[in-house]
Amino acid sequence: MNALSRPLPASVDTDYGATLPSKTLATFWTLWAAFWLLMISVSIENELHDPLTLWWEPVLWEGSSALISTGWMWLAVRVRGHHASYLDKPLIWFGSYLRWLPLVFITWITAVYTIRHGVYAAVGRTYEHPGWGFVFVYESIKLTIFAGLWLGILFGIDSYAQWQLQRHHLLQTQKALTEAQLAQLQGQLRPHFLFNALNTVSALMHTDVARADRLVAALGDLLRISLRSNEHEMTPLAEELRTLELYADIMLERFRDRVTLDWLIDRALLDTPVPALVLQPLLENAFKHGVEPTVAHVRIVVSVRRENGSLEIVIRNSGSMLAPEHSDGVGFRNCRERLGIIYGNASSLLVHSEDDGVAARVLIPLMDTIQ
Repeated sequence: MNALSRPLPASVDTDYGATLPSKTLATFWTLWAAFWLLMISVSIENELHDPLTLWWEPVLWEGSSALISTGWMWLAVRVRGHHASYLDKPLIWFGSYLRWLPLVFITWITAVYTIRHGVYAAVGRTYEHPGWGFVFVYESIKLTIFAGLWLGILFGIDSYAQWQLQRHHLLQTQKALTEAQLAQLQGQLRPHFLFNALNTVSALMHTDVARADRLVAALGDLLRISLRSNEHEMTPLAEELRTLELYADIMLERFRDRVTLDWLIDRALLDTPVPALVLQPLLENAFKHGVEPTVAHVRIVVSVRRENGSLEIVIRNSGSMLAPEHSDGVGFRNCRERLGIIYGNASSLLVHSEDDGVAARVLIPLMDTIQ
């Protein structure tokens, strides 16, 4: 039968076959068995009203039909992988099977009636039936209807299975693309903040060796965390805040008397997973646009709390107003893209001016609120 259809590439045929047997084919054969049990039961009930009919006769009639039909259906199921490329063209798919109907008619009628005649002869009786011309026409029409019905069921099962396979491949592709995008975005963050940290060390090493030494030690810890975060996209909030603390230590050494940093953290949320290094650009912008341009004292506040089923992280700084070009800078765009890839529309990053400064507000859905 497979000579009539164009075979799939080996990789596609293998994947297709591997996705079907366990569940979908078990369902198909269960339906098949139930159908024939029903046919045999109905035949027994109908024929036993005739006192001349013995109980085993309807069993033989329907049982012989079931036996030969099962053989042909088993063959149809076996070669279905070679017809999978035509599932999007139903006429060709059905045609690939129905072209074999003349051979099915001949073999089915020959085998079924041979079995019936043989069993009747074995018990010393004669199996009587209409003339062979009538038998061939009648059984051919019945087999055509029967084949169309069960091929339709097989087509539906295989179409669903192929849709599932394609969906699985699409999800795998999307996952790989997402991981590549996240790796690219995360990779853009590391050199950015490390470059700024090294600039701070460079600014101090000729004026205050002790402070520069402390900064190098803090930078070493920061590098270790950064390299560790390369292994996982997500990290506990406690680890992310530790990264912020190390970065803040470096910047506080640089702007020792010009800034204070307060932490308002709900400690019950410290185990919440968040994207690694997603908050650092927000703190960096607070120093860059809030502290660096002024000699006035600036207060930075990092707050973490639960807000309506979401994790709310706000980084505020006083002493500056939000310039239009800063609200959509590289760091902010990077963070928004990463949050969008991971959480979709369930997350947000808003940067806005307040009465005494600027606030960057991140909302991340908590896992216990995601259905």
